[in-house]
Amino acid sequence: MIFLFTIFQKRKNSLLLHQKEAEKKFEKAIAETQIEIREETLRNISWELHDNIGQLLTLAKIQVNVAQDDPEKLQEVTDTITKSLTELRSLSKLINPDAIKSLSLTEAITLEIERFNRLQFIKATLTNNQEVRDMDDKVEIIIFRILQEFFTNTIKHSKASNLEVNVHYDENKLVINAKDDGVGFNMNINNSKQGIGLGNIQSRGKLIDAEVTLNSEEGKGTAIMLTYYYDKKNLTALDDIID
Repeated sequence: MIFLFTIFQKRKNSLLLHQKEAEKKFEKAIAETQIEIREETLRNISWELHDNIGQLLTLAKIQVNVAQDDPEKLQEVTDTITKSLTELRSLSKLINPDAIKSLSLTEAITLEIERFNRLQFIKATLTNNQEVRDMDDKVEIIIFRILQEFFTNTIKHSKASNLEVNVHYDENKLVINAKDDGVGFNMNINNSKQGIGLGNIQSRGKLIDAEVTLNSEEGKGTAIMLTYYYDKKNLTALDDIID
């Protein structure tokens, strides 16, 4: 009995140590992901200020000069300034950290899609159903970063014209599908740039026990499917204890 108890205690201590190490690794990954999202957000703000709002204000300045000689053109100035204010309000959602924290996963994805369309990076569409279960904020952060990385690769490398995203909540799982119509690539060829991106996506999926599948073919675009089972991590922990 003493021998069995000793073995059980050692296994219990080993499991607890393993869980603590896993928790530390997860918290570190969350912190790194939050920093990456913040950096990506700052880059987005910079692009939008320069490429969108800056151009609108420059246009308004030109229209003001024209309207000095032709007062009928003042309405064009008003319209341009109104559009600039609308763009600034949209941008303020990205700047305000409290607003970002209060967003659901679907709302955060929606902001990304709206930004792509607003800056005319790509024609992007989002379809989704109503969220049926609340998810852990940390899990949502990881999922959002996975999608953000896929979106970034689409914008920078795919030469795509269209991006379609579908977010579907079931009672026991969340399924997200995203697909572009870009040039695609051969997944059997080792490409260092693509490899880093794909590796990051896969490693982040493992952190939350999400199933992440990437498919691409030259000339046929790239697609990602992410499936997250709400209680999967709990089941994994139970399996470890039983084993």
